Amino acid sequence: MNPETFAPAHFLWDFSDGVATVTLNRPERKNPLTFESYAELRDTFRDLVGAPKVKTVVVTGAGANFSSGGDVHEIIGPLTKMSMPALLNFTRMTGDLVKAMRACPQPIIAALDGVCVGAGAIMAMASDLRLATPETETAFLFTRVGLAGCDMGACAILPRIIGQGRASELLFTGRVMTAQEGERWGFHNRVVARDALLPEARALALRLATGPTFAHGITKTQLSTEWNVSLETAIEMEAQAQALCMATNDFRRAFEAFAAKKRPEFKGD
Repeated sequence: MNPETFAPAHFLWDFSDGVATVTLNRPERKNPLTFESYAELRDTFRDLVGAPKVKTVVVTGAGANFSSGGDVHEIIGPLTKMSMPALLNFTRMTGDLVKAMRACPQPIIAALDGVCVGAGAIMAMASDLRLATPETETAFLFTRVGLAGCDMGACAILPRIIGQGRASELLFTGRVMTAQEGERWGFHNRVVARDALLPEARALALRLATGPTFAHGITKTQLSTEWNVSLETAIEMEAQAQALCMATNDFRRAFEAFAAKKRPEFKGD
């Protein structure tokens, strides 16, 4: 992927200063996802593995909403007419979007406003950091349409963010989690005014983009892979990961800058 020429068909893309911004862009429908946008988002996050110019990613929605999830007419309706094998192909494809978001080395910052439900809530959950506005309303509303709450990794990831009991309540009831609850429970890193949302998200993205990006990728990998290992294994994994980072030029630059009482300039190598 060349982030400077990339031109997706189903969402907006902006790239500058090492920060890529993905904007879901169907504001008249509260930015729902379609079969095509699911697939293109999945492929885009997969391709970011080979896009070293991209240091961080901001995901947001056009208008005053993040996403209303799967489009009722373009996804939900057709799903009711599909065979079981076709349905499984679809659910595996949507799950692959979450896998791609978690596997790309760049930190992903979700800038959330207004409606953030269904697959939109899942995309927020799959991001590494989440900023919201007071108007943000998040709901994992799968049970409200007759489905299980275990969608796209929700039963694995959400309890690790907000705890088993709170996740159970949201996934069983499909109720809205307010922005204030989300911040208090640790889902939102912070809540900011609507007009400050994108500036705050971009400022955070730029801060990460100017940091030791190789090391950020290692941190993201370890945050995911240490979920299912013993403490002894995790400590050994981190010893090996940190040794890799100690062999980078960024580590040397940081020491030299500290010794000279200057701010280090990281280059990601």
